[in-house]
Amino acid sequence: MSPSIASATDRAPITWRSVLRLAAMVLALLFLIVPHLCYRAVGRPSPMVMAFLNAAGWIAGLRVRTTGTRLRRDVLFVSNHVSWLDILALGGAARSAFVSKAEVETTPLVGWLADQNRTIYVQREAKREIHNQTNELRSALARGRPVTLFPEGTTGPGDGLLPFRASLLQAVIPTPPRLRVQPVFLDYGEEAPDIAWLDPESGLDNFKRLLARKRPIPLTIHYLDPLPDAVEADRKALAEAVRAAIAARMEEVARSSATARYRL
Repeated sequence: MSPSIASATDRAPITWRSVLRLAAMVLALLFLIVPHLCYRAVGRPSPMVMAFLNAAGWIAGLRVRTTGTRLRRDVLFVSNHVSWLDILALGGAARSAFVSKAEVETTPLVGWLADQNRTIYVQREAKREIHNQTNELRSALARGRPVTLFPEGTTGPGDGLLPFRASLLQAVIPTPPRLRVQPVFLDYGEEAPDIAWLDPESGLDNFKRLLARKRPIPLTIHYLDPLPDAVEADRKALAEAVRAAIAARMEEVARSSATARYRL
């Protein structure tokens, strides 16, 4: 059984490896925070955010490679979601901000770190806030910086896709001028069931368990072809098109891996 779906009573232990990795992340944060605040004080974008996310990902064991062509600006990345590691990987490699649930904003330290990366918070059940949240996302996209949205609305198993919530894409309907929507497949390969953060495992236990891993965590970020303008007029059509593109690449990778194992 994957540790992600183990009994909620099975708490991840604290190991010397997880302590060392956490300490290294704290040191990286302390080293980068002063220049980061200096950039912010003069009103300039801070490259220290990307540097910290890259450093934290590497310390956690992430070994990232990419395929495809990543759009640099005026892009909404729409991706599958497997783990908190996704944030470190895409934030570092794609210099992306994120759309996140509102609870993150009030989480000690995590909320502050998310704020430094210009996270856009949404209250998915608060219909009265939808208009304001839509404006916030459209304003962020209008500034040109890449933003990532996880339309599954939660973390999935990594070897399959959960239903996409079309309502989360309403903010880009109609699509702002110059904006492209680019599907992204986060591929943890055979490690996906072990990496995935699934109920009833708590976020803290998942964090401790992954930091305690001995093996590196390989991740391939597949940047897929941007979607044609024709599917961007309707949120349901857009959600279906993105999901189909990611599912197709997921199946392609699975067939390729199966063929490679057969030849061995």
